Amino acid sequence: MLHGFKTITHRKNRLLAALEPEDFSILEPDLEIVELPKGKVVYEVGETVRHTYFPHDTIVSLTTVLENGGSVEMAVFGREAMFGFVSSRVSRQSFGRYVTQFLGSASRITVEKLTEAAGQRLKIRQMILNFTEALMVQTLQTVACNAVHSVEARCCRWILSTRDRVDRDALPLTHETLAEMLGVQRSTVSSVTRALQVAGLISQGRGVITITDRAGLEEMSCECYRTIRRSFERLLPATYDRD
Repeated sequence: MLHGFKTITHRKNRLLAALEPEDFSILEPDLEIVELPKGKVVYEVGETVRHTYFPHDTIVSLTTVLENGGSVEMAVFGREAMFGFVSSRVSRQSFGRYVTQFLGSASRITVEKLTEAAGQRLKIRQMILNFTEALMVQTLQTVACNAVHSVEARCCRWILSTRDRVDRDALPLTHETLAEMLGVQRSTVSSVTRALQVAGLISQGRGVITITDRAGLEEMSCECYRTIRRSFERLLPATYDRD
C-alpha cells in the first residue's frame, strides 16, 4: 500500500510528461507507482537490473562504492530523469549503487517492456537517447568536479541541483547525506554549511537546509552546475523550469 501516494500520476515525472499522448499510451499500461523510502538501495553493485524507474519527487544517487566501504556520487536522478535502463543494455548488472536520498515515489516499468516500446515508437527511442547523452554529460562533469573543485563549490552545486528537482527552497538534507554524496567527512560539511549560513545563502534546521539566496549560491557554485543544467535544457527542454 502506497500511503499518501494515491493521487500521484505517472506524468509527475517530466520525461513521461513530455511524451505525446500516443507515445505515453504505449507505456502507461505497464507502468506502476512504487514508494521509495529514504535510504532505500534500489540496486546494489552487480545486481540484476529488472526495472527502469522514473522518479517523481525523490532524488536517487548513483554512487561508486570503494573497497574501503566509502562511496562517492557519480550521478543524480530526479523527476527529470530515469534510471536502470542504460545499465541493462548489455550485462543487465548495475554498475553502481542506486540509493534514495529522501522519501518519495516513482513510476517503474520492466526493462523488457520499455525496450519493446522503444522499438515501436520513434519518440520514445529518441527520448531515451537524449537522456542517455545528458546523463553522460552529467557523469563526466561530476568526475571532473570531484577531481578539481572545492568542497564548498561542490556542496553549493549539490544543494542547487536538489532544489531544481524538488521545486522548493526547504530541502530535507542532512550533513550526513551531503558528506556521503561529496565523499568527505561530516565535520567538513558542517564547516561548509556554517560558512554558507553566515554568508546569508542558506539557513539550517534539524535535517533541513533552506536556500535563502539562490543567486548568491549560484555564484559560489562551480561551473559544473550550469554546464549540467544547460545540457538537460538543450537535450530535454521540458525537464527543467526556466528561471
